[in-house]
Formats: sequence, C-alpha cells, structure tokens
Amino acid sequence: MERLSISPGAAAAVDEYLEYRRVVGEDDGGILFTPEEYEEYKTKVLPMRLRNRLYVSWRSPTGMDCKLVGPETLCFCTHRYKQHKTDFEVIPPERPISLPCKVSQCPCSAFYYVPLNGTQPIRCRCKHFADQHSADPERACRACAPSLEALGSPVIAMDHPFLRAHQGPSSSLQGTSNQDSSLRRPDEDDMAYFERRYQERLKMEKAAKKKTAGALPSKMKQKDEKK
Repeated sequence: MERLSISPGAAAAVDEYLEYRRVVGEDDGGILFTPEEYEEYKTKVLPMRLRNRLYVSWRSPTGMDCKLVGPETLCFCTHRYKQHKTDFEVIPPERPISLPCKVSQCPCSAFYYVPLNGTQPIRCRCKHFADQHSADPERACRACAPSLEALGSPVIAMDHPFLRAHQGPSSSLQGTSNQDSSLRRPDEDDMAYFERRYQERLKMEKAAKKKTAGALPSKMKQKDEKK
C-alpha cells in the first residue's frame, strides 16, 4: 500500500478544512467563505448552537428511543443529518420539529431516519428499499408499476424492468386457467395483484424449463439409436 506523506503545514491546512466543514456544513452553498465571512459566521452561529442545540433520536412504534441521531446519520433522502437545517434562533414550538434538507434541489422537507436491521437496510411495505422512493413528502416508490393501465400497454425493451417483469406470459405458455388466475380479485390491492402475477409467471417459466429439460434425454437417445 502506498503511503502518502505531507508537510506539517499541509496537515494543518487539512485539519482547518475539516473543522470548517464541521462548523459550516452546507451553509456556504458549495462556495468557501472568505476568512472574514467565516469569522462572522462563527460569531453568529456558534453561540446560537450552544443555546438551541437539538438532540434527536429515533423512537420505535412502542415509544422507546432506540437510535441517537448524529451528524453522519443518513436521512430517507440519502443525505446526512448535518446536511439538514438544525440551527434555529428560536426553537419552533411544534413537535416534531421539521428539519428540511439544505442540499441543493433536494425535495426533502423533514429529516426522517430509516431504521436498519443490524447493518442491513429494511424494505418498505411495497418490498423496495428507501433509496428507491422519492424524497418528497409523498415518498412514492420509483420501482413500483404506476398503474394498471401502464401494465396493460405494450411493453418494449426500453421500458422499466419492473414492467418487463410483469409482462403477460408468452403465447406458448399462456393457457385459459392462467388467464383467469391473473384477473384482478375483489379483495386484492395493487401490490398483492402484481406479486401474484409475478409468482404465476415464475411458476410457468419453471414448468417450461422442466419440460424442455425432460425432452432432451429422449431426443439424444433417438440420435444414439440411429447411429
């Protein structure tokens, strides 16, 4: 492994930059403050942080504080806690306090911690991960099919993989019973309907592969007999 060595002066400059980032975060808009602006910022913001510092934790549905949120903790929008608005001259009276993301063009309007299962991310009720959803307040899943009308339209190679996965079975595999079973049932929501159609297609593909594999030995045997 190659070792990098820097002069004492350069090391001090790196330390100063890291301190600058810890203090300023995203407040400079991507353009470094001048020394004068930086000193003015610290004079204004640091006393306010000491006076109105926020301690944030994630509370489980049972009411227990399970996770203490720190500067590097990720939000639903994939940005970190330190990239959200946490400085207030006066603490807002409403609870919970909304902490909108300060990253440019991020639609996240409030910090939202996504709990983990150990080190693994958990799935939404739609079976997709948090980063597959939009960061706006609707938090719509970008991986789910948009509507039944979209599924009913012709599917081409350029379409989203989710739509291609739920494309109807080919004519060689499709039968009357499969057509009937893929119809929407009265008590099914969208996700249950899509999941059932997907599982049915997997079963048909497995059955077709098994049938093809069973036919191969007999054909090879016929060729051997002719020889």
